[in-house]
Amino acid sequence: MTTAAQMRDRTALVTGGSSGIGAAVADALARAGAHLVLVARNGARLEQTAEGIRSRYGVTVTTIALDLAAQGAVGRLLERLEGDGVEVELLVGNAALAPRGLVVEGDPAVLRRMVDLNVGALTELTAAVTTGMVERGHGSVVVIASTGGSAPTPVLAAYAASKAYVLSFTQALWAETRHSGVRVVAVSPGPTRTPMNATVGRWGRRPEQVAATVLTALDGSGPSVVDGRGNAVAAAVLRLLPTRVVTALALRVFTR
Repeated sequence: MTTAAQMRDRTALVTGGSSGIGAAVADALARAGAHLVLVARNGARLEQTAEGIRSRYGVTVTTIALDLAAQGAVGRLLERLEGDGVEVELLVGNAALAPRGLVVEGDPAVLRRMVDLNVGALTELTAAVTTGMVERGHGSVVVIASTGGSAPTPVLAAYAASKAYVLSFTQALWAETRHSGVRVVAVSPGPTRTPMNATVGRWGRRPEQVAATVLTALDGSGPSVVDGRGNAVAAAVLRLLPTRVVTALALRVFTR
């Protein structure tokens, strides 16, 4: 495993790294001396984030503007990394979409694209990068899950389901690799003040708080961490409540 303190002059790959949690994690890693490869769809915003990190910390930041939900995108990313001779010491799988609304009122194509990104691309990239780490005998993988994956969530049905997959997949990968020298952990934020969560008010966690949890999780040994004590309690309670109670509650909250 590679702790945050050991990332100096090593390379971290952060998906969804242009804003929100991804940008905050990238900033925290750069502060620790890590070089970065940031991937996101919005090239202009990505470069703006990268330039700020370069100026603050003097590390190398490579930007790759890429829609990871597109067919073949993960393969193109891996080819680029191999061609540039980049050895990824830490993968932060953060890129995700969270379309809101009732399933029957939404666009099925948008839901499919979300699954392609949140589940398909994340699985493909994580599997490929982790394989290389296991072969080398060192490295770390942080996958950003969500407390939303703790229970079915009307209005965010597909997103919550995708994060349930992400959490289960990462915990299983942790078990498969725990004696390989590779650290694998899922970090589950709750409501966080990011561009993707425009409706989250001042009561939500800040991306910088989630980033601090990510760095702390790297130093741990368990398969998953929930960001924030209140979120940890809420996630535990959601898992204990009957489905009909949880879904009725969520439907009331999200359709106000």
